[in-house]
Amino acid sequence: MRFNGGRIGLVVDGTIRDITEFTGVDPEFWPPIGVVRLIDRYEQERERLLAAAQAAAPIAIDSVRLENPVPWPNKLIAIPVNYHAHALEMSSPAISKNGGFFVKSASSLSGAGEPVLLPDLPGRAVHHEAELAVVIGRRCRHVPREQALDYIFGYGCLLDMTVRGKQERAIRKSYDTFTPLGPWITTADEIPDPAALRVQLWVNDELRQDAMTRDMIVDVPEIIAMCSSVMTLEPGDVIATGTAEGVGPVVPGDVITIDITPGVGRMSVAVSQGEGGWNIAIPRRV
Repeated sequence: MRFNGGRIGLVVDGTIRDITEFTGVDPEFWPPIGVVRLIDRYEQERERLLAAAQAAAPIAIDSVRLENPVPWPNKLIAIPVNYHAHALEMSSPAISKNGGFFVKSASSLSGAGEPVLLPDLPGRAVHHEAELAVVIGRRCRHVPREQALDYIFGYGCLLDMTVRGKQERAIRKSYDTFTPLGPWITTADEIPDPAALRVQLWVNDELRQDAMTRDMIVDVPEIIAMCSSVMTLEPGDVIATGTAEGVGPVVPGDVITIDITPGVGRMSVAVSQGEGGWNIAIPRRV
């Protein structure tokens, strides 16, 4: 996890243990590629970091500001319409099977302690989409689905915020703060079966999304096989695996809570009004 200005922690017994000085990550370094390097060498460093965490003083989770745990990934990949019921809801049957994936801006990533900022787009709705995030742990290319889980570093909760409309997905989904990720990354050894997870989302106290990952049209191993057949996946790459039915609008003042069980995590983010936004029709040249 990252917190309080880029410090690195491990979660032990429900508390944070600050292991920044043992990771080689400089919170002040720009660009913030230290976490990607840490993910790349995590297996070699694992036991040393766990020992450092056990020796560190516990910090209450609610006393810190949680930040995006994977800043500066090489790629942020997203799978469209990847649950059967959501395909019917959006009148887009099997688009993930036929349409593959798309790439959204990595600068849209934010953390559990940051609000979602809605662009100033009068008349345009912004919808929540609750998703399981997959974080790649090792460089890979042409991975068969039978080996795909071996290349996963971990999993997290992810919100794929979306401006509804007819523009390309990349522009409607790439606004800053439109991809909250967190509250931390749960390492893959803690999640033996990514097809046995429950993904829930509330807006304020209203349950809007509730689905099992086994209902994905394209499951996690197939997603990795598909993506790696096109491009090299790098340590730290984040894949948003698609959302289930129940997507809906949010407005300033709302609080979005996503919970993925067992073991992945739970985070709540506030919704606030931001500035800017592209809402201009470009005239056709003649």
